Amino acid sequence: MNTIPAHMKGVLMTGYGGFERLEIRDDIVVPSPAQGEVLVQVSAAAVNNTDINTRLGWYAKDDDNDDKASWSGSSLQFPRIQGADVCGHIVAVGQDVAQSRIGERVLIEPCIVTVDQSGSESIRYFGSEMDGGFADYTVIPSAQAHKIESDMTAIELASFPCSYSTAENMLTRARLTSGETVLITGASGGVGSAAVQLAKAKGAEVIAVTSPAKFETLRTAGADHVLDRNDAMLDILGTNKVDVVIDLVAGEKWPDLLEVLKPKGRYAVAGAIGGAFVTLDVRTLYLKDLSFFGCTILEPEVFPNLIKLIEQKKIKPLVSATFPLEEIVKAQEEFLRKNHTGKIVLTL
Repeated sequence: MNTIPAHMKGVLMTGYGGFERLEIRDDIVVPSPAQGEVLVQVSAAAVNNTDINTRLGWYAKDDDNDDKASWSGSSLQFPRIQGADVCGHIVAVGQDVAQSRIGERVLIEPCIVTVDQSGSESIRYFGSEMDGGFADYTVIPSAQAHKIESDMTAIELASFPCSYSTAENMLTRARLTSGETVLITGASGGVGSAAVQLAKAKGAEVIAVTSPAKFETLRTAGADHVLDRNDAMLDILGTNKVDVVIDLVAGEKWPDLLEVLKPKGRYAVAGAIGGAFVTLDVRTLYLKDLSFFGCTILEPEVFPNLIKLIEQKKIKPLVSATFPLEEIVKAQEEFLRKNHTGKIVLTL
């Protein structure tokens, strides 16, 4: 039986700002699981856009209102331990959680939805409104710690939770079905490369938009066609050609995404790495009967479906690089260079 120490190693985000806001400590108090919670010993945790966006205060729509700079728009409490992508083992349980869960290997579902007695929902995000996995230990509601039975390494499994659940949620919300054509922007990133695999697993024809250096990697991941992100999309595809757009970029070329959609096409978005402000001709929206889906909160079936796909080996991990937790700044610098395909993972 593992002895749980009183203190642990971890990375504290001390406020909004640059890398100087990431403080590596070895004297952080190990959290105790409350009622309905489990304590997870972290084996590996991956880097996400969200980690960087939150630290920079990118989510604040008002430059003078940094206290709202989080996924949900609620205030963050500092210091905060980030890290939404986690693989680990349950080492202790709180009241009302079966002792038999101790020892389970788990992946953590990062979106926690709580419903009160009146039926109102409150949302917290692992590594944002609550402490995450950039530490030796973390606590999470038992329902969000999903048992996983796989021969993959912890590094490989840590590449799945946030990116693949985000991608699966977008495809679920957009109702992608076998035989349809889907266009995926930002296809070489964690969510984009996950969407390529997941869409192919659903039997769709996949068009991936990326840089030329990553064409072959995405073909190997399952893309049927690849487009250079700098090319004129409309000149190559023409109008009314795809059933679904999975968008992680937005930016100045955004109007073309609506033009390539067929009438009654579906557009799902969960990122804006190319720029958050776009130009919308509302006539395109209503004359083509398009449906828009903003995707953050996971549908209830998404994460259990993801676990099944992993266990059935229908999707593969895409790990670009690994770093020890102490080198989190180097890992995020590498992440920001955008030369990778898939995930960058921190080991503990």
